[in-house]
Amino acid sequence: MGQERTTGTGTQVVHRVGQLLRAVAGREQGSTVAELAAETGLTRPTVHRLLTGLAEEGLVDRTAGTGAWQLGPELYVLGAVAAHRYPIRELAGPSLRRLAEATGESAFLSARRGLETVCLARVEGAFPIRSHVLYEGLRLPLGVASAGLAILAHLPDAEVERVLAATAGARAGWGPLHTPERIRDLLAEVRRDGFAVNPGLIVEGSWGMAAAVFDATGAPVYALSLTGIEPRFTGERRQPLGRALLTEAHRLSRELGHR
Repeated sequence: MGQERTTGTGTQVVHRVGQLLRAVAGREQGSTVAELAAETGLTRPTVHRLLTGLAEEGLVDRTAGTGAWQLGPELYVLGAVAAHRYPIRELAGPSLRRLAEATGESAFLSARRGLETVCLARVEGAFPIRSHVLYEGLRLPLGVASAGLAILAHLPDAEVERVLAATAGARAGWGPLHTPERIRDLLAEVRRDGFAVNPGLIVEGSWGMAAAVFDATGAPVYALSLTGIEPRFTGERRQPLGRALLTEAHRLSRELGHR
C-alpha cells in the first residue's frame, strides 16, 4: 500500500510538472506565479515550489527585471536533441519563408497534440501591420484559429463531434463565437475549399488562414497558416492566399511521406 501511494504521488508530481511547463511555454512574455496558478489550477505555493525545483535543474528561468518565469536553457538543450527525431521545423522552414515572402503576412507551423494545436515556428512577413495573436508555444483547442480548423476538418465526423464536446469549456475561454454550430459551418467551408479561414473569432479584425499537412499515414498532424489584419484576408486576395497555403502544405506532406 505504501509503495502504491508513493507511486501515485510521484505520478501526480510528473503530471503537475508537465502541466506547469506547458503553461510557462504558452506565454511568450513569461508568466508570474499568480498567472501560472490561475492557468493550471494549482495553488500558488505548489507552483512556486515546483518552479524553484525546475529552476535548479535549468528547466525554467526568471527574467531579469520583470521576474516573469520562462522556459530555461536546459529545455533548449533537450529540445535540440529531440529535434533530430522530429525534424518538422527544419522541413517546414522553406515553406514558411516562401509563404511569408510571397504574401507579406506572418507564416506559422502548428502541430496537433491531442485536443490542441501547438504553434512550433513562425516567419514574419514584410507587411508592417501584423496580428500578434499567434506565437511559438501557444496552445489552442482544436477548432480555435485557422490551424485547428484545418486539422479538425480532415478528421472523421464522429471524431469531430468528440473533439467539439471535449473542448467546449476550453473553446469558450477564447471567445463566445466558438460555438459548435459556427465551427461546423467553418469546417464545411474547409472541406469545400481545402483551406481554413478564421474570420476574427479570437480577436476582432485579426484573421487567419491555414492548410493541413499530412504524415505518411494520412493523418492531419500539422498545419501551415498565415495571419494578419482583416482587409488582407478578404475579397479577391483570399483565393491566392489559399492556393499558396495548399501548395506548401502539399509539398510538406510529400516530404513527410504522404502520397
